Amino acid sequence: MKGKDIYLTRAGYEKLREELEYLKTVQRRELCKEIEQARSYGDLGENAEYDAAKEAQALNEMKITELEDKLVRARIIDEENIPKDKVFIGKTVKLKNLDSGEELQYTLVAEEEASYDQGKISITSPIGKGLLGRKENETVEIKIPAGIVKYKIVKIT
Repeated sequence: MKGKDIYLTRAGYEKLREELEYLKTVQRRELCKEIEQARSYGDLGENAEYDAAKEAQALNEMKITELEDKLVRARIIDEENIPKDKVFIGKTVKLKNLDSGEELQYTLVAEEEASYDQGKISITSPIGKGLLGRKENETVEIKIPAGIVKYKIVKIT
């Protein structure tokens, strides 16, 4: 699976590495036990538990391959090389919606680290793309699926 580089924060890289380790050790063992248990039920041709366990094993192996590929292509973002005054991956941005007055805060991360619930948005999302390279006190208009949203960049940390 050749692909382009993936830019991750150190924390994002470690999270992927830990997930890979879990899938390769704990999850593989558990799935092997499930397959052995299902085999003990007899005829494999009509054994739904066996089929389900084998499918889960195949999905686990696919996920392992995917994570290994991402980790090989990963480039860790070094905080020292990130401009302090511009929005960039790894930065937290406080925004003010100029239409509603609502204040929001996002941390820009790689696609693999994005979690809206945790306030982490991808640099490839419409808002992420619209904020990249911008500075504090700039006003930006960003095209999103629902229309155009206007933000003022209040603070970058």
